[in-house]
Amino acid sequence: MAREQGQKMVAQNKKARHDFHIEDTYEAGLVLVGTEVKSLRAGRASLVDGFADIENHEVWLHGVHIPEYTQGTWTNHSARRKRKLLLNRVEIDKIERRVNEKGLTIVPLALYFKDGRAKVEIALARGKKAYDKRATLAEKQAQRETEQAIGRRLKGYKD
Repeated sequence: MAREQGQKMVAQNKKARHDFHIEDTYEAGLVLVGTEVKSLRAGRASLVDGFADIENHEVWLHGVHIPEYTQGTWTNHSARRKRKLLLNRVEIDKIERRVNEKGLTIVPLALYFKDGRAKVEIALARGKKAYDKRATLAEKQAQRETEQAIGRRLKGYKD
């Protein structure tokens, strides 16, 4: 059987980019059981309530919802169990130091398969205030309007 190549996106946490200032990102492997992998391959997961925590110099992913596999039997997994993330010791130490010093949090941004292996993109992030969120939305809206105006101008329409 041929090995999988490339990247297949399973889930994204778009709300995380709205709610947090992303400072640094890391790619981590996941320790999963068989029915979790089958459920992910079916494209079913939610990162909305997810966060990561460091316990005993290990990184754990909490609150990520991977629903039970529909054809699973008594060996099925629980949907919101905590899952261990696989990172290098140097990366774990760097993340732990920054989380403790600067008060950052670890949030999952994306869950995907890369060359047949389940990966999660995690980010060190700082929470946004309400006025930061409004400013970000205003900037996006202004950028969208300028791009539309440029597009109309290039097509020959008058403003």
